[in-house]
Amino acid sequence: MSGRSLLSPRLVQLGFVVAFFGAWFIIGRSGAISPLFLPPIEAVWAALNTLVQTPQFRSAVQVTLTTIAQAYLIAATLGILAGYAITRSRFATKVLEPIVSSIFSIPITLLLPLFILLFGIGAASKVAYGAAYAFFPITLNTIAGLGGVEERYLSAAKSMGFSRFGTFRHVLFPAAFPVILTGMRIGFFICFASVLGGETISSVSGVGRNIALSAELMEPARMFAWISVVIVTATLLNAIVSGLENRMRKAHP
Repeated sequence: MSGRSLLSPRLVQLGFVVAFFGAWFIIGRSGAISPLFLPPIEAVWAALNTLVQTPQFRSAVQVTLTTIAQAYLIAATLGILAGYAITRSRFATKVLEPIVSSIFSIPITLLLPLFILLFGIGAASKVAYGAAYAFFPITLNTIAGLGGVEERYLSAAKSMGFSRFGTFRHVLFPAAFPVILTGMRIGFFICFASVLGGETISSVSGVGRNIALSAELMEPARMFAWISVVIVTATLLNAIVSGLENRMRKAHP
């Protein structure tokens, strides 16, 4: 029974994938939708096979992944530090947490031209943009996690002579870890999406830039090939992040 319960969701997911590609194949063959908007699946596959053999493909993927990694590292580091600093004071938490939440509710895409003005159209502006967007969910979850630790645990740690670092290591961090980890997961995929979005809007390199360029040159098969690269990359990264998250949760139950 347990084996069937674990298998059935995978079968349903596989069924959705098969149905999606089957519908795409049939629509492409029927000509119901113009190839300009939905190219045949075999044309996209041919374009993808050609694409992955070019130096341009490897260069674009490397630029995008490097940009995402740099942006996320900055966001995670600053977000956790900011969340920790804010929760050291109840007054600061009451004042700053609503402000951080309000800023996060503003579409930061509106500020992308400012990032480009400050850092140029290269990768630096996408690093800053992705880091700024991912910073807020990580900070907010850190505040929620650390601020939600019961006062009696902190009092007990203080009575036992724990230093500030010892209290953080043995009391605050273990108690807040699941909430912080959720924020880091959300922040990662926000960072992923914002970097690709920034590259699509204005950039000189990267996967997003190549998607936009293919659209500008009216090459739908090539554009869909690049989009499929994004989908596969996102799926793999999601699997990796989920695996790491499960391991870390087991290490910090």
